[in-house]
Amino acid sequence: MSDTPHENEDVLSQGPDGERVWLNLPDVAELIGTDVGKVRRMLQERVLIGLRRGERKIMSVPAELLNDGAPLPDLQGTLVVLFDSGFSDEEALRWLFTEDGYPGTPVDALRTGHRKTEVRRRAQALAF
Repeated sequence: MSDTPHENEDVLSQGPDGERVWLNLPDVAELIGTDVGKVRRMLQERVLIGLRRGERKIMSVPAELLNDGAPLPDLQGTLVVLFDSGFSDEEALRWLFTEDGYPGTPVDALRTGHRKTEVRRRAQALAF
């Protein structure tokens, strides 16, 4: 994928309503009602995705990947497709937050719960 890790930093830092909200792992754990160890396992198992951000490089997860106290239900399958296509965590997050004619972004489509097939089809097309 891309050799320049910060070429689309604006997509990761700015959402449609202003600055994108990133949650540290203790905050994610509190929101979903579990412990930090379980959140770390969710990251390892690709149920969630995050990046090390800020001056102190703290692992953080975009708040938009959570809904009703849980990770987006269709996120894990989409992440599997992206990683199987060779995406890094950062590249996958950029793709998820980049508008692609859904309307909105792939995350917006996943949040509706009605377009996971289309999102995954587009993600698979990236591998070719």
